[in-house]
Amino acid sequence: MADILASINTRTTPQSDKARSDQVKNSTGGFVFEIGDEARFHRFLTLGTDGNTYYTSAAELTRQNAEVVFRMAATAPDKMIADILTVSEAGRAPKNKQAIFALAVAASAEDPDTRRKALAVMHRVCRTGTMLFQFNKYCEQFRGRGPSLNRAVGNWYLLKPVDKLAYQVTKYRSREDWSHRDLLRLVKGYAGKTGQIGDSRNALLGWVARGVTPEGGHEALAIVHDYLEAKEMATQDQGDPALPRVAQRKWVEIINRGHGMTWEMLPDAALKVPAVWEALLAQGIPQTALMRQLPRLTNVFGGPGSWTAEVAAQLINTEKLVKGRVHPINVLIAQRTYQSGHSLRGKQSWTPIPPLVDALDAAFYGAFGAVEPMGKRTLLALDVSGSMGNTISDLPITCREVTAALSLVTLRTEKPGSVEIIGFTGSYGGYGYQAGRYGPSPLRGPVDVLDISPRRRLDDVTNYMARLPFGSTDCALPMIWAAANKRDFDAIVVLTDNETWAGRMHPFQALKNYRNEVGHDVKEVVVGMTATNFSIADPTDPSSLDVAGFDAAVPNLISDFVADRL
Repeated sequence: MADILASINTRTTPQSDKARSDQVKNSTGGFVFEIGDEARFHRFLTLGTDGNTYYTSAAELTRQNAEVVFRMAATAPDKMIADILTVSEAGRAPKNKQAIFALAVAASAEDPDTRRKALAVMHRVCRTGTMLFQFNKYCEQFRGRGPSLNRAVGNWYLLKPVDKLAYQVTKYRSREDWSHRDLLRLVKGYAGKTGQIGDSRNALLGWVARGVTPEGGHEALAIVHDYLEAKEMATQDQGDPALPRVAQRKWVEIINRGHGMTWEMLPDAALKVPAVWEALLAQGIPQTALMRQLPRLTNVFGGPGSWTAEVAAQLINTEKLVKGRVHPINVLIAQRTYQSGHSLRGKQSWTPIPPLVDALDAAFYGAFGAVEPMGKRTLLALDVSGSMGNTISDLPITCREVTAALSLVTLRTEKPGSVEIIGFTGSYGGYGYQAGRYGPSPLRGPVDVLDISPRRRLDDVTNYMARLPFGSTDCALPMIWAAANKRDFDAIVVLTDNETWAGRMHPFQALKNYRNEVGHDVKEVVVGMTATNFSIADPTDPSSLDVAGFDAAVPNLISDFVADRL
């Protein structure tokens, strides 16, 4: 008879069974560890929930994360507000709207002190007019207006220098079914009282709220006068053949005044004129806006030219990337979109210009800032299973492609030969993979060394990752592979969505066995690519770290942890 007691094993428990009492079941039925509210909140801020995961709908994922946000507002409001400021002001997330949403929740909390603290920093999180409109939209989902909210919104218009306020109300006139006129009418009585507003600010708010054109020579309002003048040129009678040429010269003259005119402030007719864009480029276009306008610029200029080198130089300017809070993932998306030659949702098309594709490649690394090498033997293990093929937060890029991009940052930072990269999945066929369907398979089995090197370009690597076959998820495979192949690493970095279920051993058990095999401590970093509450990292293991994959600080966090600088 078989010995039934032999089935009890604490070293190799199937992932479909609970190995420890503190494990929970993930969306696939496998057992993993549950992260706490603070870590889940950070994932929400950096990863968002606009898109569904492979196993969870966007609506359900958003509901789960919203519950965490409300719990944080009730139990750890100071930590919550501090994290919002850290992520938002440093530009560590691809989108700021999660931070704005969370701040609106804090500003609607039952505790008046929490509401006061949240509203006091609103102008730091909601830096642009669009962000202000988003904040008001979210607040109305949780609370009424009230004097404290109106006062905070009024202060948004009072705390900015007049010239910067004029820029905001001219560039972002309306969004999210809100306009500055709507807000100023709501906060009447809180947007300044006698003695609080100078003549120029009063004239500006009068124009916004009542449409009264500012009079006089207020230098701070020059951008408003420029905007009105540019708009007037577009409304003149176009029956005269000379008028369009006059308007073009006038638009260029207005831009060259140097008051900060942007493309959003110009009429549509002006945006079809190459000379207008030459003037805008000479004045400087913010980095994020420049990346978004590359397709338009390519078509307006009709191909490469003298403008190409100027734009490429602006794109790779590290100082501008950092100052503009440009997130690396947004650069990755811009490069992928521009390289494709067509818009993702519209009908616009263009012929990509190679030097601009190269500049976006360089800008991706520049957006991370300086990353200090960890100087350790490291295994980068990329989950390429079926669930990693989903897009993230409604962004046009998959988890597996982001993992490749993050790997390139490490490869370019560390010494040649110190980092090895593998891709891992379970058995093929579990999620519709058919041999030959995607061309020759880059993988020969469930685990294989990936052909990724620092010499390969970003777009080339993401295309390579998109062709990988996929199957089930077994996050224990990196450690099992390293042990079986006698590889001695100081650290194993696993990039995954944590939806492991298919292995005959839990990842934390495989890591323990691997440490015993090599005879020394091995750091583990788990980079989570979705905003779920799961992790394969053992929370009781001081040598294991769980981080959120879209945090711009991830390369530095990994490096510091592995090198014992944390």
